[in-house]
Amino acid sequence: MPDSLQIVPLPHACGAEAHGVDVRTLDADAFAVLRQAWLENLVLVIHGQQLTDAELTAFGQRFGVLDELPPVGTGQKPRDNKYISVISNVIEDGVPIGGLADDEVIWHSDTSYRERPPSASLLYALELPAWGGNTGFANMYLALETLDPALRAQVDRLSIKNDTTYNAGGQLREGFEPVTDVRNCPGAIHPIVRTHPETRHDCLYLGRRRNAYVMGLEVDESEALLDRLWAHATQDFLYWHHEWTVGDVVVWDNRCTMHRRDHFDPATRRVMHRAQARDDLRPERDEGAKAMPHPRGHAIPEAIGA
Repeated sequence: MPDSLQIVPLPHACGAEAHGVDVRTLDADAFAVLRQAWLENLVLVIHGQQLTDAELTAFGQRFGVLDELPPVGTGQKPRDNKYISVISNVIEDGVPIGGLADDEVIWHSDTSYRERPPSASLLYALELPAWGGNTGFANMYLALETLDPALRAQVDRLSIKNDTTYNAGGQLREGFEPVTDVRNCPGAIHPIVRTHPETRHDCLYLGRRRNAYVMGLEVDESEALLDRLWAHATQDFLYWHHEWTVGDVVVWDNRCTMHRRDHFDPATRRVMHRAQARDDLRPERDEGAKAMPHPRGHAIPEAIGA
């Protein structure tokens, strides 16, 4: 393990920086340190990387089974690597090179509509706009620990159906029809409170708000409950926004975070490459979960009830 490797937790609800790292040359001991820091801090920022797509996916594969990623948007340029998705506003010869353009991307957890969602997402910054485009990360351990006790008891054994029909940019996926009744939308059903399979701590798991449905409730009851949960889970004290620099690789734990992207200058280029890995486990609630909060799940006293 290199002597230069340092892990510096950030003074926010989640996040740490790893210094003195070249992810292409990590030995097993150094990667074990990085992985533990990721589990403890939920989001890991690694500056100053220079990676090919093959090197990015090789790093991602160390976190689990690589996912073959669907196109982020409709009509985009065909990809060279099925394990890389391009997030970009750039258009070449009239064809977008990636997806999501320059819009704000609302809070979500990646591909929660799948039976086995990803455990790790990796995003690598190649080109950045003049302003904006920061990525926010919200701590779902802390969201659960600061939830009103009565609301926590209400959702403790409830599950959410996560809609498949729309992508992160709000576009209808190819082959799907618009949703008219959320009770009938296609998608995986996951517990609202899930146990992290590695840390063994419980956290809130909401997926994505669009067309979500709490199983067994009337639609208006489901909508009201989800509105309360989302209003709580996206409060300021639960998140921080990463300000990107070129060469940053950010790895986040989809099992216990949500993330979003800010709007950015549409007149300048933003090019990001993303990979993701999964642990091949369905989200579950485990009666044997640890009773105490995750180390990053302790409440900020002045923030509770904010």
